[in-house]
Amino acid sequence: MSSVARRPGALRVLEVAAWTLGLALLALYGGLRIRHTAAARRELKEFKEAKALDRGKTLEQTKAFEQAKAFGEARTLSWGAPNQSLWSPERVRAWHQSLAAAAPAAVAVLRIPKIGLEVPVLEGTDDANLDSGVGHIEGTASPGTPGNVGIAGHRDGFFRGLKDVSPGDAIEVETRTRTYRYLVNSIVVVDPQDVWVLDPTPSDRLTLVTCFPFYYTGSAPHRFIVQAQEAPAVPAQETAAR
Repeated sequence: MSSVARRPGALRVLEVAAWTLGLALLALYGGLRIRHTAAARRELKEFKEAKALDRGKTLEQTKAFEQAKAFGEARTLSWGAPNQSLWSPERVRAWHQSLAAAAPAAVAVLRIPKIGLEVPVLEGTDDANLDSGVGHIEGTASPGTPGNVGIAGHRDGFFRGLKDVSPGDAIEVETRTRTYRYLVNSIVVVDPQDVWVLDPTPSDRLTLVTCFPFYYTGSAPHRFIVQAQEAPAVPAQETAAR
């Protein structure tokens, strides 16, 4: 009788334990679902925020690109818009692409009135500089200092007009302190290894270097050299009279 009486009590305990375990598992499952849902929402929110941030960065980059391009155009046009009628299509594209990057400050401005050239002179002859303007050749006298000033440019870009330069033509180099005037006295074609044209000179000289022939397809085999001697300074009173 007692054993029979104890059975319902034991079953009751097992039933309560089963219910308790079931409720605990259900609560655990519910908690996990809530946690996973919250995590999913958080990840979705973070994804949207990251996407918005990336979009913002893209907009900022685009804005920066446009600003840099505008700066480049203003910088280039301040020297006078280059006449690209003789340029190769590749050089025109390279010039336009260079406008997107802020070029270093020009060390001088080179002008050759006869061919309508007005171009910034940048320090160094790397591709970026020669796409933006012409470059001062390292190791030669700097513009505005005594000696042989070497300046290089692309034959299918800014320096293509050199083909029309003749002895006696005037060339100007404007620095931050004054403008130097030169007169062309020599035009020669040399091999690339003939670097003697850039040797230091006792007198003030300007040496312009580009590849030759001007319309050669591929890597041009020669160098076209224009050399000019500094012209005597014009007295201030004579300049004022003009």
